[in-house]
Amino acid sequence: MKLALPERPQGNYRGRFAPSPSGLLHFGSLVTALASYLHAKQNHGQWLVRIEDIDPPREQAGASEAILKTLETYGLYWDEQVLYQSQQSNYYLDALSQLKAEHLSYYCQCTRAQIKQRGGIYDGHCKLLNHSKHNSAIRYINHYKINQFNDLFQGRVEIDNKLASEDCILFRKDGLFAYQLAVVVDDIYQQISHIIRGCDLLEPSARQLSLFATFGHQPPVLGHIPLAITEQGYKLSKQNKAPAINNLRPQSVLIQALQFLGQSVETGLEDLSPEEIVAWSVKNFQFTAIPKQQEIVINHSIF
Repeated sequence: MKLALPERPQGNYRGRFAPSPSGLLHFGSLVTALASYLHAKQNHGQWLVRIEDIDPPREQAGASEAILKTLETYGLYWDEQVLYQSQQSNYYLDALSQLKAEHLSYYCQCTRAQIKQRGGIYDGHCKLLNHSKHNSAIRYINHYKINQFNDLFQGRVEIDNKLASEDCILFRKDGLFAYQLAVVVDDIYQQISHIIRGCDLLEPSARQLSLFATFGHQPPVLGHIPLAITEQGYKLSKQNKAPAINNLRPQSVLIQALQFLGQSVETGLEDLSPEEIVAWSVKNFQFTAIPKQQEIVINHSIF
């Protein structure tokens, strides 16, 4: 099938940073934002910001505005109007309708507990049961089952074949759109050519590549950077209540982010404005220096 959204012009670099408003920006988020911004600007491209606000129960009041303010404080300015996923529902519904019309989706009533009892990975149990939409999620039929891809920074990535073959959920039982559907539809809608993000999304990338193929659109080039891990072994994330970065000393945090990404930093850089540090980074950042490991332990004093 061909999802009725614009094709991406050849040669036009369009990157994006897509935080969720479930909390404020932490150090790991800044590293991702900085890397994606610098990659776009070194390639003379556009850098977009998308707020992934499709899960209201998990969102923190005022977080969207605070995230945007923090990006500006750190000298990271986006090129187009911010896109909010909460305003994209019609596009998601159109995608679901097209999948249904092409017989590429079905209703599923399996619970997480039931899936866990059957091995932990969904096995297509409901595919031929013809459930009604009442109390059902919507899964798509994964014909492509992509289990490997080339990553800009991690090299050849292979995903567990059973996981890559799963018919993942696109619409949840609670009436919310699933992340996998929203992110792929929005990447097509915004004509994104490159995605630079954290290694926690390596496995979901395989599912998204299969969904891009199902929708008949060329996928973006993928680059996954290492995750910041605390000394206790926890990923810096909003779910793990990672502390927000300090907006009062953006120069120091920007330099720490550059060092985390394997960069040599000039003496005196801390005396520049955030905008000047970012401009210096556009000229001097070496993407070949990004560590290839998927996780890096950081000292808690970095905050």
